[in-house]
Order: sequence, then structure tokens, then C-alpha cells
Amino acid sequence: MSDSRLLAYEMIDANGLTFEVATCGTGERLALCLHGFPETAFSWRHQMPMLAALGYRVWAPNLRGYGNSSRPPGIKNYAMQHLRADIAGLIDAARADEVILIAHDWGGAIAWDFALRQLRPLSRLVILNMPHPVIFARAVRRWPQLRRSWYILFFQLPWLPEWLLSRNNARWIARAFRDMAQDKSRFSEEVLAEFRDNAAQPGALTAMLNYYRAALRYAELPDPMPHLDTPTLMIWGEEDRALGKELTLGTEALVTEFTLRYLPRVSHWVQQEAPDQVNAILAAWLCGEAPPIYETADL
Repeated sequence: MSDSRLLAYEMIDANGLTFEVATCGTGERLALCLHGFPETAFSWRHQMPMLAALGYRVWAPNLRGYGNSSRPPGIKNYAMQHLRADIAGLIDAARADEVILIAHDWGGAIAWDFALRQLRPLSRLVILNMPHPVIFARAVRRWPQLRRSWYILFFQLPWLPEWLLSRNNARWIARAFRDMAQDKSRFSEEVLAEFRDNAAQPGALTAMLNYYRAALRYAELPDPMPHLDTPTLMIWGEEDRALGKELTLGTEALVTEFTLRYLPRVSHWVQQEAPDQVNAILAAWLCGEAPPIYETADL
């Protein structure tokens, strides 16, 4: 399933905005899938049919600023307080009996925040390649992660990042996937066109970068950060160039019921690059079984 036309989309009103939501399956159990940067809902194309087969109604929204979702102006409109309110609004709009949150990268940052603040009941939380906010806040002050996160500082500049990222039909967007991926065959020109086309929409890149700008300007970690009681699964591609594998360490002390699975020779784009392994881990865990363990290197 590599063509976005195979996904069914609905426009859903939530939190005063309108969201373009890829949908699959039916039922009273909602699986809400949150994408990262510079992805779209399309990044969940491999997981959505599997989740629907397990009996979930699957929603994968294009987050605010992405796709045909609302694109409010201004940096402050992309602060975490608004992003988590979007998720609450989508859950309310779904009117589901049970909700699981599945999230990657920036979607993972939103999901961690949402779950920790207990804005709506969650039966389960799944995080792909995004550390717990306490662990990331500590690590980003140290050189190894600060070096990996150089682009966050670059994105704070006005207009220049948009200009560079949009050049040559958003060539940088395509390179972000291809250059980081271990299995580059997963990112065909057809797949990359989905993300390039998203970035090429008027105002889209500014909205996407405003997530990073707002994160520095309007940071607001709860103090103290509460312990998370929601059963949580973390899946981590070991060859992540943006977020070091060491950022997974210590999560078990912050989450009561925590399961961690590493995927060797897999990059940051974990659910797109290793869909079979991700789906096997996810399906087993959701069904109450022990997820498969893949050979991994020690830290």
C-alpha cells in the first residue's frame, strides 16, 4: 500500500480547526496515529490496515499545518498547549469507547505530553523513536544529542529554512528520508512525492517549522513531571541519526508498565522502513502477547 489514493480521507472538525484525517476500519475502539516531521498521515499507510483488522477504527490526522488540515498563522499557534488540545478535540469528535495513541517523532512528543497530562483516558500508548520529555530535556543539554539536534537551532531562523527546504521541488524533504534510511527501497519516488507535495503547499513549511520555533519559545514541562501509569510500548529504530538510542535508557523508571523493543538496522523512519517488524510488535502487544525481540547491539 504505497499510494496515498488508497487511503480514505475525511474532514473532521476539532478544537476550532478542521483536520484532514486518513481513516480505516470501524468500531468503538479508536487507534489515533500521529505523524512526525516532515511526514503526513501517509506515513501510517502500512499500520492502518493491520490495526483495522484487529478491530480498531483508525484515524491518522494530518496535524495542524499539514496536508489539507487547518494552517493557523503565527508561531504561538503551534505551541504544545494547542497541539495537545487538537488531540483532545479529535478524541472527543470520535466518541469512541476506548482510545489508544500511536505516535512517531513530533507526534510522539505530543503524545507523551498528552498522556502525562491525562487530558483524556487512554487505554494504551505507543511511541516510536521519540524519548520521554524528561529524558530528552536532560540529553539535549549535552554535546552528543545537541550535535544531533543542530537543525532545531537552524529552524529558529526566519525565512531562510523555508527557502532552503523548498528549493528544487522540496529536494531537502526527499533527502531527509532517503539519506537517513537504511533500506532506501522503502522510499520510492512515488512515496517521496507525497511528502514533497505536502511541503510545497503555500504556507506548509512555515507551519511545519513553527512546531520547532514554538517548542523553544513556549516550552512548558510540568513540574514535577508525573509518573505515567498508561501501559506504554516504545519501538526504536537503532540507526536513528537524529535521536540517539541512549535516549531510551531510564524510561522504565518513568512509566509503570513499559515495554521496549529495538529494531536493528532501521532508521528514524521506523514504521515506514520496517513495517513488517513494527506491525508484528504492535499487534502482539495490543493482543496481550509478548512482542517479538529482534537481534540488537548493546549500548
